[in-house]
Amino acid sequence: MMKLLTGTGLRWLWLAVFAIVLDQIAKLTIMQQIPYGHGVYVTSFFNLVHVYNTGAAFSFLADAEGWQRWLFSGLAVAISGVLAVAMAKAPAKCSLSTLAYSLVIGGAIGNLIDRLVYGHVVDFLDFHWQDLYHFAAFNVADMAISCGAVLIILDGFIKKPTDK
Repeated sequence: MMKLLTGTGLRWLWLAVFAIVLDQIAKLTIMQQIPYGHGVYVTSFFNLVHVYNTGAAFSFLADAEGWQRWLFSGLAVAISGVLAVAMAKAPAKCSLSTLAYSLVIGGAIGNLIDRLVYGHVVDFLDFHWQDLYHFAAFNVADMAISCGAVLIILDGFIKKPTDK
């Protein structure tokens, strides 16, 4: 087992663990410090808030009757499993794809924990422009998934085809 973790791309799963821990600490802090539905003004364009999302990105399917919790939980497990297998097949050296996969896994599991424990995802980062526009609130797990997705796309553009 240790050889699998050190001899393959799985050695970079520490980044997923870091993202999960950071995400969960941030969410617990928000839940302890800010009452649900309230926020704290930080700057003219940023607030800390305590809100729930029963859906996915941008509250997609948030109004569904509860089945979406299990759909998104299953997707998180399946996607994390597929990415972990891809990492296990990758060389041990750090690559853009192994870092990207690790970030996506960390973010997916961070939000999975919320769905399984609370029945919803805790979001707390609220960016806005004056009182005219608020970006959907998000969390550390969402940032990890987004950064990982951008790195996967970037890797697709810069990766050179291998000679067969």
